[in-house]
Amino acid sequence: MSAPKLANPLFCALDTPALEHARSLADELAGVVGGIKLGLEFFTACGPEGVAQLADSGLPVFLDLKLHDIPNTVAGAVQSLARLPVAFTTLHAAGGRAMMEAAVAARARAGRSDLRLLAVTVLTSLDERDLRVLGMSGGVAERVVALARLALEAGMDGLVCSPRELRPLRAHFGDGPLLVAPGIRPQAAGDDQKRVASPQAALNAGADMLVVGRPITASTNPRAAAEAILAAIRGSG
Repeated sequence: MSAPKLANPLFCALDTPALEHARSLADELAGVVGGIKLGLEFFTACGPEGVAQLADSGLPVFLDLKLHDIPNTVAGAVQSLARLPVAFTTLHAAGGRAMMEAAVAARARAGRSDLRLLAVTVLTSLDERDLRVLGMSGGVAERVVALARLALEAGMDGLVCSPRELRPLRAHFGDGPLLVAPGIRPQAAGDDQKRVASPQAALNAGADMLVVGRPITASTNPRAAAEAILAAIRGSG
């Protein structure tokens, strides 16, 4: 087995528009989680200044904006993001190879080789039926692998997929790409995530990063919830 790409695979999604609440959670989780993920809800409310303040927690920041636009626009966005203290950011692989290549080139121009670009394949809120409604042929796994190949050829550092597609991606692309798995649920939650798995199952299937949101942030004791997940995935729980 190859060495882990991340010292601590557990990242917590702070899906809130409230800066003070996000800062409180980040401070509470420091020393337990490997990083924090900030998404559209936070960024549209708090902006780049909010991202900078959350980075003061000392935790690596994963800014999950899922960029998807024409190549020139995405390149400009990546150059702007490169000025922020973020370690990871996301683009939709469905934006196409030229868009992703433009993002890679923009990162190079910004001198941010440490900023890892992750390609989102198929959202975890979608399933086979949703793809058919959208007019997309083939199953979810087939589409994920096709988008992953496009992304890796364009120079993306990693892929975002549901836990269910981890094994097919490892089978096709080996240990090279960083695989990020949202939709992680310690137990069934019955929410808007459809393609989910437990933390242990996702790691066993090949995930490098586990993104956990509500099971931690909605807990009455977020730190204890995160500690329990971390203990379980490290085999000590």
